[in-house]
Amino acid sequence: MLNNKTIVLGITGGIAAYKAADIASKLTQAGARVEAVMTEAAAKFITPLTLRNITRRPVVTDIFELGSEYSEEHVALAEATDVVLIAPATANTISKLAAGIADNMLCCIVLATKAPIIIAPAMNDIMYQNSVTQENLAKLKARGFTIIEPEYGRLASGKMGKGRLPETSRIIEVVERVLGQNKDLAGKRIVVTAGGTREPIDPVRHIGNRSSGKMGYALAEVARDRGAEVTLITAPAALSGPSGVKVIKIKTAAEMKNAVVEAVKKAGALLMAAAVADYQPKATAKSKIKKESTKSLTLELVKTPDILSEVAGDFIKVGFAAESENLIANAKKKLKAKQLDLIVANDITKEDSGFDVDTNRVTLIDKNGKVEELPLMSKREVAEKILDRVRGMMGK
Repeated sequence: MLNNKTIVLGITGGIAAYKAADIASKLTQAGARVEAVMTEAAAKFITPLTLRNITRRPVVTDIFELGSEYSEEHVALAEATDVVLIAPATANTISKLAAGIADNMLCCIVLATKAPIIIAPAMNDIMYQNSVTQENLAKLKARGFTIIEPEYGRLASGKMGKGRLPETSRIIEVVERVLGQNKDLAGKRIVVTAGGTREPIDPVRHIGNRSSGKMGYALAEVARDRGAEVTLITAPAALSGPSGVKVIKIKTAAEMKNAVVEAVKKAGALLMAAAVADYQPKATAKSKIKKESTKSLTLELVKTPDILSEVAGDFIKVGFAAESENLIANAKKKLKAKQLDLIVANDITKEDSGFDVDTNRVTLIDKNGKVEELPLMSKREVAEKILDRVRGMMGK
């Protein structure tokens, strides 16, 4: 997503400026060409030499800097960039941008560029909450700027409040989402399910499975990065919800079905990556079952809703088959029985494609009988392959 992209990283004069080094490093590692542009105040907190060593690019600090390749025409950098990211953005710089002031190189670039602009404010919580700052941010948002809200936490003053620069991973997620707005899935609505449902036995116990949710989350992130409007319906998982994605949290199969039925009404595709429990207790104890009062415990189980079979509509349906034997035969049977457009089959007995790993080795089978066996890949790479197929089925 970021490979060969040019990103202007604007750094302004706040204590969070030191975090720009990590942002620049992660963007560069992802293959982006990072052009660091620092205000005079930013250089008081972090040196241009630091950014230069990280990005392996000259750092622009002065609008009249004769040594810069952009010194003769400041709009050159504005025209070359794919996105402008200002992180951190101080209240002072936000005020200048809202007023259209161009007294430094960063502000000039913002005025001169047609590329999308992302602002990540970071400041004292009272300054952030000040009505002037909020009005300025509202103006920028109305002009099409993307604003990444600061996080709540310990500030430079030592107090707790909302004003911290978000984690680098969140900032990069937003950059990827913004760059994906004109990608091949732009304008498409996609619903993804993830994780393993939990069917309660009593208030503290449940029937579940070993699904980590990683495949479903990867699908949601890749679909977002390719421009889709994504709804992620997730069972409990030890993963952070992707930014720029509508996340609906559920626990049981019945709750997931209800959420899916509502979400697919305007969707173009449903990717059912969740591991839905096949059975649930017929009755759930209202209070905790005490070990001391029962020598043995017998549960009567009943089937849970078959979401893929029961949810109908004019959308692409993609199912997943986690099998321990007869992989292709079982996957084809499920494909036909549930009237799927595509099924993703994987052998869970393989160490590199089972549970709680970041890789997968899958076979794609479509309704026309085409079988495509993929090599071992990261789950994100697998998600790209799946969405390539989905995109081809969705048409214009």
